Amino acid sequence: MSNILDKVKSIEDYIIKFRRDLHENPELSGQEFKTQEKIMKELDKLGIPYKKAGNSSLIATLKGEKSGKTIALRGDIDALPVKEEADVEFKSKTPGLMHACGHDAHAAMLLGAAKILSEMKDEIPGEIRFFFQEGEETFTGAKKIIEAGGMDGVDACFGMHGMPGLETGYVDITPGYRMAGCDTIYVKFEGVSGHGSVPHLAKDTIHPACIFVTDLQGIVAKNIDAQEPIVLSVGKFVGGTKANIVAKYTDIDISMRYFNPKVRELAHNAIKRHAKAIADAYELKVDVIIEESALSLYNDDELSILADKSCTKVFGEGKNITLPKMMGSEDMPYYFKHAKGVYALLGYRNEEKEAIYFPHHEKFKIDEDYMKYGTALHVQFAIDFLNK
Repeated sequence: MSNILDKVKSIEDYIIKFRRDLHENPELSGQEFKTQEKIMKELDKLGIPYKKAGNSSLIATLKGEKSGKTIALRGDIDALPVKEEADVEFKSKTPGLMHACGHDAHAAMLLGAAKILSEMKDEIPGEIRFFFQEGEETFTGAKKIIEAGGMDGVDACFGMHGMPGLETGYVDITPGYRMAGCDTIYVKFEGVSGHGSVPHLAKDTIHPACIFVTDLQGIVAKNIDAQEPIVLSVGKFVGGTKANIVAKYTDIDISMRYFNPKVRELAHNAIKRHAKAIADAYELKVDVIIEESALSLYNDDELSILADKSCTKVFGEGKNITLPKMMGSEDMPYYFKHAKGVYALLGYRNEEKEAIYFPHHEKFKIDEDYMKYGTALHVQFAIDFLNK
């Protein structure tokens, strides 16, 4: 088999041009209809069949000449409500919207991989599915593809994200927990309103809610193993209506990030327990609602070893470097509930090109040279897995 990276270099201009088109025309999560149309047009040219999923996602399928296993490759396609300040000639044409997370590059790399693989059908023993996924930023897109049957019969899945922690030409493929799960927890204390001059005749909620907020970090310190990372952040605290009215209601919004699902359960139970204890102490009612945003991402051990070998073929020796685990979240783990998977972090850092910013920054910029590596890694890993 000829060198995959050389194959990708022959279509590098195609990948860059498609990425720049998406960059100029960003669309928010669940509204990526023009993006979907552009991808469908290219898939039609390649003769790769597809079906729509969710609002604006696509599931494309490439079957090799021989039967075998099935692998899914995923690229997200949504942009962000960010006003672009990056100095590029293909700046966003939509005011207030920007591909500030690099999903334009992810989509272009996946399309490039589909183009290369479509020309290698006789070398593919099995089936490759390409998920062009809406709504990663809202943690909704993966679920829609799964609901549409995208993961039915899939044996393994693979995804990637560009990151500035590594220079272009390097990658992080590490087994184990790599990205945090995220929950939003809503706590509502209910008391009895009254006049501020006679608080004993009412049941204030602000004071107990303050105690609860300061108590939260005690849960982290005293209920959770110190070897297990967890973050509890109170991002919103709203209580009362006027200085001389005892607050009947106080609402608290908490963001929780974790890796280990057992730690998650411990924290959930402790938050409910502490909220109830404080409410009981002050003769209040309390309601705790836990909303799941994303699961923690765990790279399968065996697949990570295989992906490392694929990485060496594409990047060369010594280019797989382990970064610290990230407390940020992704919706890729929803696919991992249905089949084992691995998620790669690709370096796009290039200080000369000012490609130094972390995703979601208004000056976010990638080194487009990194896209050929990501495209080749999609192809190489798919081939290696199906031939395993």
